[in-house]
Amino acid sequence: MKIVVLGLRGFPDIQGGVETHCEQLFTRVAARGHEVVVLGRKPYMNATFHEYKGVRLVAIACPRHKSLEAFLHTFVGVLRARAFKPDILHLHAIGPALFTPLARLLGMKVVSTNHGPDYERAKWGMLARAILRAGETMGSRCSNAVIAISPPIAEHLRQAFGCSPAVIPNGVLPRTPASGQESLEQYGLQAGRYLLAVGRLVPEKGIHDLMDAYVQAALPGWKLVIVGEADHADAYSIGLKQKAASIPGVVLTGFLTGEALAQIYSHAGVFVLPSYHEGLPIVLLEAMSYGLRVLASDIPPNRQVSLPDEQFFAPGDVAAAAERIKSFSARDFSEELRQRQIAYVTRNFDWNQVTDQTIAVYDAVLANSTVTT
Repeated sequence: MKIVVLGLRGFPDIQGGVETHCEQLFTRVAARGHEVVVLGRKPYMNATFHEYKGVRLVAIACPRHKSLEAFLHTFVGVLRARAFKPDILHLHAIGPALFTPLARLLGMKVVSTNHGPDYERAKWGMLARAILRAGETMGSRCSNAVIAISPPIAEHLRQAFGCSPAVIPNGVLPRTPASGQESLEQYGLQAGRYLLAVGRLVPEKGIHDLMDAYVQAALPGWKLVIVGEADHADAYSIGLKQKAASIPGVVLTGFLTGEALAQIYSHAGVFVLPSYHEGLPIVLLEAMSYGLRVLASDIPPNRQVSLPDEQFFAPGDVAAAAERIKSFSARDFSEELRQRQIAYVTRNFDWNQVTDQTIAVYDAVLANSTVTT
């Protein structure tokens, strides 16, 4: 079958959970013998890539603008998608799903994946939130099939729209910890003696809280490493970088990938995810797959992984986060517990299973059958 994919910035090696999801999923769909075309956003895509692991990459021009780029890119993308005569148009995230009715009007069968209620993100104003809610509504009511990446999202869609989404989670790759430490040397880090957070520099990721918790924890000889960048320079990201510069021991690496990121993950002492909003966080799964001690904010998406209560803290509760950080930084993590954690994420969040389940949704849509959980 031919699948056209829309709603992401692009890949490979482009920051974002949706982008990581699509890179891992659709390269596997292509490897199963299906034709996949990804319509990405030109400002983010590497001009040297026109095909990647069997996936055709098409860059569509759009303004690099926080409020307009996804809207305009998806509108043009739906029109471009029709020219490819796809068997399936797969829309990712609720913003792009706003154009589901247009795609259906043009005669395309649409699968939409809901990666979470993006209207809860602090960066959006009232108008943007209203548009995102409309996108969730259109995707839920007008798609031929809906996929939710976690049970809480699926339950919300059932209650709000009466639809029956297929629950297909994010996946994680089996990891072999990197032995090299060149990246640690570059940033002045000591193996096992730094906290790690990975994510975009946006308010809902809670990095500002983590910086405050790091100061309160006052771990002798430990640093705080933050891997990630802002998509758009704004008051929050600029202020966050200024705050980081004022705190001894805080290291901002910017966006990393490949071996550099693998080394930073592999040698971290504790991974912390302090976010207020997630869909199903790939970075948390990745940290667990490396066998790291992990701490996370107590929100429903983060609870989808099997972790004890003591590894959670209330989002925004800096004192609780600092207490958890102090406790876990001093605690041994036995090899037995490490391997049990790795086995858990490898077994339950496997990209090959995700691919099988997604293709099954496509097959059901083409067969005009009902797709349920």
